[in-house]
Amino acid sequence: MLSEHWRGTFYDIFNDKKEKTMRFFGLAVLAIVFAVSLGAQEKSTTETLYRMPPKQIAEIVDAPPTPAVSLGPNGDWMLLMARPSLPSIDELAQPELRLAGLRIKPGTNGRSRRGYYVSLTLRRIDDLTEKPITRIPDSGRIGNVQWSPDGKTVAFTVTLADHIELWAADLQSARAKRLTRRALNGAYGSAYSWLSDSETLVCKLVPRRRGTPPVASTVPAGPVIQENLGGRAPARTYQDLLKNAHDEALLEYYLQAEVALVPLNGREKVIGREGLVGSMQPSPSGQYLLVETIKRPFSYLVPIGRFPRQIDVWDPKGRVVHTVAHIPLAEEIPLGRDAVRSGPRSVSWRSDSPATLVWTEARDGGDPKAHADVRDELFMHEFPFDDPPVSIVKLAQRFGGVMWGNNDLALVTDRWWKTRNWRALLINPGMPEAPSRVLFDHSWEDRYNDPGTPMMRRTNEGTYVLRIGADGGSLYMRGDGASPEGDRPFLDSYNLETGVTERLWRSEAPYYERLVDFVDETHMLIMTIRESPSEPPNYFVRDLVKDKIRTITEFPHPYPQLIGVQKELIRYDRDDGVTLTATLYLPAGYTQEEGPLPTLMWAYPREFKSALAAGQVRDSPYRFARIYWGSPLFFLTQNYAVLNNPGMPIIGEGEEEPNDTYVQQLVSSAKAAIEELERRGVGDPGKVAIGGHSYGAFMTANLLAHSDLFSAGIARSGAYNRSLTPFGFQAEERTFWQASDTYFAMSPFMHVEKIKEPILLIHGEADNNSGTFPIQSKRLYQALKGLGGTARLVMLPHESHGYRSRESVMHMLWEMTDWLDTHVKNQ
Repeated sequence: MLSEHWRGTFYDIFNDKKEKTMRFFGLAVLAIVFAVSLGAQEKSTTETLYRMPPKQIAEIVDAPPTPAVSLGPNGDWMLLMARPSLPSIDELAQPELRLAGLRIKPGTNGRSRRGYYVSLTLRRIDDLTEKPITRIPDSGRIGNVQWSPDGKTVAFTVTLADHIELWAADLQSARAKRLTRRALNGAYGSAYSWLSDSETLVCKLVPRRRGTPPVASTVPAGPVIQENLGGRAPARTYQDLLKNAHDEALLEYYLQAEVALVPLNGREKVIGREGLVGSMQPSPSGQYLLVETIKRPFSYLVPIGRFPRQIDVWDPKGRVVHTVAHIPLAEEIPLGRDAVRSGPRSVSWRSDSPATLVWTEARDGGDPKAHADVRDELFMHEFPFDDPPVSIVKLAQRFGGVMWGNNDLALVTDRWWKTRNWRALLINPGMPEAPSRVLFDHSWEDRYNDPGTPMMRRTNEGTYVLRIGADGGSLYMRGDGASPEGDRPFLDSYNLETGVTERLWRSEAPYYERLVDFVDETHMLIMTIRESPSEPPNYFVRDLVKDKIRTITEFPHPYPQLIGVQKELIRYDRDDGVTLTATLYLPAGYTQEEGPLPTLMWAYPREFKSALAAGQVRDSPYRFARIYWGSPLFFLTQNYAVLNNPGMPIIGEGEEEPNDTYVQQLVSSAKAAIEELERRGVGDPGKVAIGGHSYGAFMTANLLAHSDLFSAGIARSGAYNRSLTPFGFQAEERTFWQASDTYFAMSPFMHVEKIKEPILLIHGEADNNSGTFPIQSKRLYQALKGLGGTARLVMLPHESHGYRSRESVMHMLWEMTDWLDTHVKNQ
């Protein structure tokens, strides 16, 4: 209520002083306008509190995640691993070191921002009885879960407030016990592995006498200097690189580790010398370790994966019995998707042999632009390594991997980015001189003709080898089963001699069902995950002989708020004849009689060498709408239509470069999608927002700059100025100086004056993705503000390229909801 003083004042103004009344109201209006203007300016530059989105959206974010599942090696048990909801921002705000491309939590000497489990439960496949694994510390975070080779024990790490421990639980008792007295070093690479005896593990321990972490001096000893004397060292824009000598000292401190053998029934035994141990691979026999150690000099230009390293074979006492290679610093790798470092790469054990090393080496200097008939050569070296290495196969393309079967059979794959070609070659490891034979040769873009991937089985030693049919001459193949009607996963038997394929099983409508593994190969029992638009993914055992199916899990629908949403896989053509696909979602209960809806279109462009491949269907109409923190499907609860993953192919056939016509193709694809929404009568073409994350954010800014198709845009964690990524980005292999016109044309920052529609920019302050520096969003916002554009910049504290904390995700969704309601629904 007004006080007596103000009541009297207003009485005098209205009754006695008309002229003063007008002056008073005029000044009041000016004061209000000034206050609102000042408030708006303050709002654009000051911190704000985290906000919450509408209740229905918040409930979906907080829904308990469905447990992760791991099938045991013998197919008789499965492990249910319960996951927590999103962590608090308090967790992300904890101290973190960003060194050489790694993010390390100094308090635990482990990786930061890692997912974890809160409980483990064993479930028997045949009768579905359950055993919760007990005695795990309540405050511990469970991670790195691994079955023993014999399938009788589960090992895992437990992260506490100040260290990481190694634990294990046997299936019989389901009681967990701590295996190590000392803390594990989980800062880089795997912290532990099983040996083939299923009784012993090898792990990396924090050194006993390591001391305290290095402390940075407040007084510099001198400048940081980098120098180049003419050598070429092109590198993409990496984040979290080393910056000075103190960073180098910290990296050495936190990566220093001792290797130890840990039996299930005793204490750890340290072997070998401590060092910056990157990886430890036990041989299939369990008698030797392949140990990779990081060496100096470190680099301020590239991450740790390119640092020098020494690769040795250790015996059970930690003695070096063979040095495989000294790998130099790799700053000068040529540019290109198929560019690789010189020297041995992909060094590993042959999985079907007791102790045989395998690796590949480039024969073209690692340069994809060099002319060469042989690009890579695969070598094999058998213990005791006295004889020279044996060449297994010479490859015309870049080595992709090897799948071992037995001494007579293995598959080697090679690939070439420029042509999108992928091949699988059959070799005879026991007769290296025998010629290889090409089994499959096709474009990996052509999903409709993909033969699938050979299935593997776990050996008694814990390694994986090809799952060869009982006839000894066939392989089991599984794949997505892409087709014009959508993905229909399959299981085939492929005859190696005749090339004839027999279809054993295929997913059938109205479900999307995919193969997990064999439960019993002899009786043709397989485990699958089956889902539908209304049923969440659950596990089943399918009898292929009797054509019967049995339920193993019954996970409930995690989002009651989305029950009844409508999903349709749609197809339409853009103006150059390329067929596009998208998944259209409509709110539960919506009918066309209600009229067209405001629409959120969420997309991510992809490059293709073939227009036919670009037009292939890349989804299934029968998949469940699984929601994660960055999903656009939240907005179905707010009565928006959502067009998810509409095709945005950027095609460059033959010698053409896709990006030379990037903008034209992008706008054409977006226009076709909006016209299809209008034709169907479900989307209002005057109320469509475009949005995307990362390269999708780049797309969003470009579409706003080069078209008038959209009411507003939402761009999360994007890059907008390609001169800041001068040595290539995404699928672009040319440098800025080779294709400056393309870089300029593709950069929305260079065309910011054309962005007339409102754009919401969101970015994590700690983005570690190559190229998407937070400065990219800040500079675009400053340009928009300088030119009078409507824009809002939201920088999320402590968040990386993907957002992790509950507070950040909730606030992001509040921002998006408010932006869509203001500039699309209620524009």
